[in-house]
Amino acid sequence: MGKSHAMTANQTAINTLIEQLRQQGFDEHQIKTDADSLGFWGKDWTKHFEPNASAIVFPKSTQQVQAIVKLCNELNIVITPSGGRTGLSAGAVAANGEVVISLDKMNQVLNFYPADRMVEVEAGIVTKALQDFAQQQGLYYPVDFASAGSSQLGGNIGTNAGGIKVIKYGMTRNWILGMTVVTGKGDILHLNKGMIKNATGYDLRHLLIGAEGTLGIVTEVQVKLERQPKNLTVMVLGVPEFANIMQILSAFQSKMDLTAFEFFDDVAVDKLLATGHVQKPFETDAPFYALLEFEAPYEPIMDMAMQIFEDCMSEGWVLDGVMSQSIHQAQELWKLREYISETISVFTPYKNDISVLISRVPEFIADIDAIVSQNYPDFQVCWFGHIGDGNLHLNILKPENLSKDEFFEKCQVVNKYVFETVQKYNGSISAEHGVGMTKKPYLNYTRPDEEIDYLRAIKQVFDPNGIMNRGKIFD
Repeated sequence: MGKSHAMTANQTAINTLIEQLRQQGFDEHQIKTDADSLGFWGKDWTKHFEPNASAIVFPKSTQQVQAIVKLCNELNIVITPSGGRTGLSAGAVAANGEVVISLDKMNQVLNFYPADRMVEVEAGIVTKALQDFAQQQGLYYPVDFASAGSSQLGGNIGTNAGGIKVIKYGMTRNWILGMTVVTGKGDILHLNKGMIKNATGYDLRHLLIGAEGTLGIVTEVQVKLERQPKNLTVMVLGVPEFANIMQILSAFQSKMDLTAFEFFDDVAVDKLLATGHVQKPFETDAPFYALLEFEAPYEPIMDMAMQIFEDCMSEGWVLDGVMSQSIHQAQELWKLREYISETISVFTPYKNDISVLISRVPEFIADIDAIVSQNYPDFQVCWFGHIGDGNLHLNILKPENLSKDEFFEKCQVVNKYVFETVQKYNGSISAEHGVGMTKKPYLNYTRPDEEIDYLRAIKQVFDPNGIMNRGKIFD
């Protein structure tokens, strides 16, 4: 079939879908086909792919999601599930005429179970709204990252989102006690139902977590909550050598529990200071910086932290440092880490979100730095990341004299070397952003063919017609 015939057939199917959804009670606000809406809901934060959605549908219930999925199976229409669209791997980009199912209208808190420390929510709830609800109950939802104000829980589940507190609290996976999902076949499954103990065979919820919407659409979630941390205190340290960052991490972790341990380099700090949105943490310049956070409800913990800091200074691992004395100061220090992505975005960075075992991080970074400086000595590299869990964000900044296309083409060459290095250290090509379309060509560097065959077989069970987020993770 020629391309024009395929597009005509698809448009006919889309028109039929819209007509049948209206007959089933979908109102005019639940279906959008205007160009602005198709562009807005048809893409995420990635810039490599142009959106080309056919329609956006906003269900209000699990049953309405099921109705859309069943009709799309009948009409052979491909679906792109959509949350807050803050992803960086094009997992939520509708590039090939898909129908986007947005969960924007499914954002309510459904039930709260105080004895279980559990809340039941719709999957379209914004991460920050979930955090705020937990706080109102005197509890805490610890999965946190820079996009918490716009990302949705369903999307967090789709990529098993991590963020800045993983060193203590783990990934999204650790907090999902149960879920309702509409599979690619159109079945509704209620998985694990919020139980902590349930030894009755395969736990299918863990297949949906990290599946990037390729197996089904999560519509409702039972989420575990935690007690609120007490007196979170932040330290920022200037560090002379990258290897010292690992020694500082060891020194603190051997004596106390950390809730976060982040690092960033002087390139990041220079760019941040140039915006005027953050203040220099101390007078001394340093090539690397560590930010660590811990609970300090008692004076002895604060004394212990100061003692470790002084020991690190005397070892020559730290050049200078500052410790927050108030919540406001802690928030200001966090800006040094949390504002980096937004600040460097104007330099059209080529991003990689990679992970290796914590013990391999220093040699891994040395290898990558050597690769970039050998191949492109004029490229500026900005490193930051969640060093406490082995997750590194490599950002290569575009020189002013290169067009975006020329720059990305050169970065493809670097990519191959970077991922070969990831493979050498048995690491992951995507630590927390998923595979989507941007990482799909490189999946083999982390997952061998035999493993990918199992992934394909699982997809065939959940989504036999292949309509659910087709072309994401693998073809």
